[in-house]
Amino acid sequence: MDIHQLRVFTSVFKNKSFSKASEELHLTQPTISNHVKALEGEFGCKLFDRLGRTIIPTKEAEILFNHSMELIEKASAIKEAIGEIRKDVTGKLIVGASTIPGVYLMPRIMKEFQKRHPSTTFQILISDSRGVVESVSKHELLLGIVGAQLGNEQINYLPFVEDELIVVSYPSRAGKNRMTLKELVKLPMILREEGSGTRNETEKFLESKGVSIDSLKVAGIFGSTDAVKQAVKAGLGVSVLSKFAVADELQHKILDEIKLTDVEMKRRFYIVTHKKRTLPRLYETFLKHILSESKNL
Repeated sequence: MDIHQLRVFTSVFKNKSFSKASEELHLTQPTISNHVKALEGEFGCKLFDRLGRTIIPTKEAEILFNHSMELIEKASAIKEAIGEIRKDVTGKLIVGASTIPGVYLMPRIMKEFQKRHPSTTFQILISDSRGVVESVSKHELLLGIVGAQLGNEQINYLPFVEDELIVVSYPSRAGKNRMTLKELVKLPMILREEGSGTRNETEKFLESKGVSIDSLKVAGIFGSTDAVKQAVKAGLGVSVLSKFAVADELQHKILDEIKLTDVEMKRRFYIVTHKKRTLPRLYETFLKHILSESKNL
């Protein structure tokens, strides 16, 4: 017995006719008859007495009709309730993000998403790229945004937006605003901690040019982008940071950019999900929103 069979039965019952039920449901009469026979076989009783061209419901049919209507109405209510949920995206999004996308990109993305879906709320968990990827792989998070691909086989890396890594200095320290990579590595450097996407990408760029991280004059290692910026402002050294992270400081002349004449450092941010997890509708909708917003960042 299924809801479709019950719908056929109730149509025959109300119309007191197989042919009228056939017209109402746009099914052939043999199909109508087969559904009724299936129900009769399941319940072990006759549902209609056939008197010539007239059919008369049995007592068992009257009982089944009352219960059938209740079940059909409940099925319709369930379908409508689920449909309403599908239309209205609500709930709390918990998203992991490495520092740059989490601090400098997510607020704008969240603002636009909540304009379209005001019944949503956010919790953004800031960590380094490695920490975000590990949380997704352990099913602690459904979705994250990171600054580097870390090679975890359980993780999908979906390219998000391009970032440029630039060299920044305290204005009085730089001396000149253009130099070669060879000149840069002679300066005291301030780095992010291992596991940071910015740190990983910086190492890759340097290694591609034959420069080992161990050969740098490291003045300090800090666990956040803000701490690195403060160290640069204090004149401790120069650093390689995301252009997103220093946009305000460059605009207000708090920091200077040192342009490298022989290398360009660009990278992508990635949206990370688990290969074996299906995103709930809320997260799926947010993922589509992130991708649509990438061109505006």
